[in-house]
Amino acid sequence: MRATVVCAIVLLLLGVSPARADGDEHRDLQALIDGTAEGAILDLEAGLYAGGVTIDRPLTIRGGSAAIVDAGGEGTAIQIDAPDVTIDGLVVRNTGRSLDRENAGISVNASRATITNNVLESVLFGIFLRGSVDSVVSGNLVGSVDVDIARRGDGIRLWESHRSQVTDNVVTDGRDVVLWFSDDLVVTGNIVEGGRYGLHFMYSDGARVVDNRLTGNSVGAFLMYSRNLTLNDNVLADNQGPSGYGLGLKDMDGVSAEGNRFVGNRIGLYLDNSPWSGDVYQHFTHNLFAYNQIGVAFLPAVERNVFTRNAFVDNGEQVSIQGGGTLTGNEWAVDGTGNYWSDFAGYDADGDGIGDVTYRFEELYSTLTDDHPELRFFAETPSARAVTLAGEMFPVFRPRPTVEDPAPLVTPPEFASLDTGRGNALQIMVAAIVMLALAGLTTAGGRRPMRRHGVA
Repeated sequence: MRATVVCAIVLLLLGVSPARADGDEHRDLQALIDGTAEGAILDLEAGLYAGGVTIDRPLTIRGGSAAIVDAGGEGTAIQIDAPDVTIDGLVVRNTGRSLDRENAGISVNASRATITNNVLESVLFGIFLRGSVDSVVSGNLVGSVDVDIARRGDGIRLWESHRSQVTDNVVTDGRDVVLWFSDDLVVTGNIVEGGRYGLHFMYSDGARVVDNRLTGNSVGAFLMYSRNLTLNDNVLADNQGPSGYGLGLKDMDGVSAEGNRFVGNRIGLYLDNSPWSGDVYQHFTHNLFAYNQIGVAFLPAVERNVFTRNAFVDNGEQVSIQGGGTLTGNEWAVDGTGNYWSDFAGYDADGDGIGDVTYRFEELYSTLTDDHPELRFFAETPSARAVTLAGEMFPVFRPRPTVEDPAPLVTPPEFASLDTGRGNALQIMVAAIVMLALAGLTTAGGRRPMRRHGVA
């Protein structure tokens, strides 16, 4: 458990209350920083400190979750212009609202920053790294401001910050988590919800995206113009915006996705010109696609994607070709092993776990909706079922199969449970509420309140 959460719970059990913000005099944090020697540790006492500070030398600032840095609604709360700076255990809040000036809770313009265990509340941008190579952003709870989503800043943004780590953060109700022009990132254990893009990659090669929970956003993750990304054991659920992708891939090369859960999205996985190199294959293994309106959607020219040992469970449409056409050049079985399809009506006479007939997805109504998406309004109606039945009964109406899996699994793989890890998110958020209450944030005005997972 994070150090700040442990501290907050201990204080609560001991009946200790930190200084409240309302009516307190703002202490001069800039004077304390200026009076701290290079490389030293500045431990802040509980209380309220004036934001708008700049750190121009390597040092560590620690707050124990009871030191509140308030920017007073103007500018950036903490700006870091020196390498090797650590900000740990602060409450940072109440930034300015200027998108063009990129007002942020914590803004970093130097390498090897360590931003850990902080609470950021009523901030436009949360944590913003520019050229901050080899940095760590971990264990932070990042909120936002109470404005329309397009006018919010990004909860976490990295720009040209190679080899950085973004781990175990909770980001709620922001705009995006943006990772641009930053190679060899490690992005693990984060919870992102209530925003626009849970993760938005561009021009960032070699990233490892593991064990994240991207739920209730417009899009779970959208990855663009990057190479050699690994996505393992992530949950991408209930992303229901206008596009509503759990995961979107555009002009990506060399993606490997294993053990992910795509549940309850408009489209679980969307593939646009990915891979884009003629000699590159992408692999999707042991993933669960369940209860999405569409499990996997392809643009017609997409090729060289390999699917094996995945489970497709009760999606409205298992696989779709967006805009019509036929789907060729992708593989649905490897070494005699395909995928599990909940609507497979075949048999397994020899008991080897592999269906003895090919699975084909060739639903007439789904083919019509691929060409005319507006017809999805009538899905699951008697009229839609009648169209599908006509395609099954009269070969003249039967469309070409969208998918042909020559070796379908007859039972779902053991990994294919529907646990989306929300219990872990609940535990983190409940602990975060304790920390927010102890910091006296419940009386702060003009903030966007945390929500979901029991947060008011």
